[in-house]
Amino acid sequence: MNIILQVATESDKDFLLSLRMQTMTEHLERQGIFLSQEAHLSRLEEHYQYANIVYVNNEKIGCLRYKATVLSLEVMQIHVLPQFQNKGFGCAILKQLLSQYPHLPTHLSVLKNSPATRFYRKLGFVVHAEDEFEYHMRLLPKFNG
Repeated sequence: MNIILQVATESDKDFLLSLRMQTMTEHLERQGIFLSQEAHLSRLEEHYQYANIVYVNNEKIGCLRYKATVLSLEVMQIHVLPQFQNKGFGCAILKQLLSQYPHLPTHLSVLKNSPATRFYRKLGFVVHAEDEFEYHMRLLPKFNG
């Protein structure tokens, strides 16, 4: 599987907004969070500089937004188009990212009712805190020796 990340540009906003609405609306609404298209766009624009379009075998399939510092890796968002979900793409994307930063602890947040919680647990993430709507999860680095 050939996974390419390409930094998102202004011209990607329509794709990313559609992707966000396709992948998030159901889960948000199940928790009683109802967002307008403008609110989704506002969330999309937060930390836009960290957004990457994900291509697999030259096909645009999703988005990965992350921030790596010297202290940690934060996965801000991973979305895969519905027709590519449950086929191993999300796992491959995340494993590729984690392999680039094996020495860093990784943090992310996930909606409590999201099936992604199980996905992250399978990859070794554990819940270390929670708020009303989200679990805050982390994956500690594996050290050899």
